[in-house]
Amino acid sequence: MAVTDYAVKLPDGAEKHMADYAGKVLLIVNVASKCGFTPQYEGLEALYRQYRDRGFEILAFPCNQFGAQEPGDAQEIASFCSLTYDVTFPLFDKVEVNGTGAAPLFDYLKSAQPGVLGTTGIKWNFTKFLVDRAGKVVERYAPTTKPGDLAKDIEALL
Repeated sequence: MAVTDYAVKLPDGAEKHMADYAGKVLLIVNVASKCGFTPQYEGLEALYRQYRDRGFEILAFPCNQFGAQEPGDAQEIASFCSLTYDVTFPLFDKVEVNGTGAAPLFDYLKSAQPGVLGTTGIKWNFTKFLVDRAGKVVERYAPTTKPGDLAKDIEALL
């Protein structure tokens, strides 16, 4: 299995095949608008602008599972991200990342790159997964890891 074997939903409910991102380096992040880590949108956007022309994509998945920090609908989320952080990378439909309702893509990400001591559950918003051009999950980063700290790892895959 690879990330490219999955399909996800866009904010309008349409399906997007991850195979559309084949051959690109991906950073997949569960995000929230009312989280202490929300300012990371700024750093994520900076990474995106720095590397997108070299085959890098950031895929953001709003999630309301942690402290109800993403209560808005798709339009509110998109508006917040655009107006507050000038986000230009793709935002997808709101997902669950843990539990029986977890999006299959996130179940795969968690099993491919477990967390501390082999735990699979995502602990909070802004957990980041780095995926190579072949669709293999190569690294998992904690919410506390600043986007700028990923530059060296991203460059190694580009």
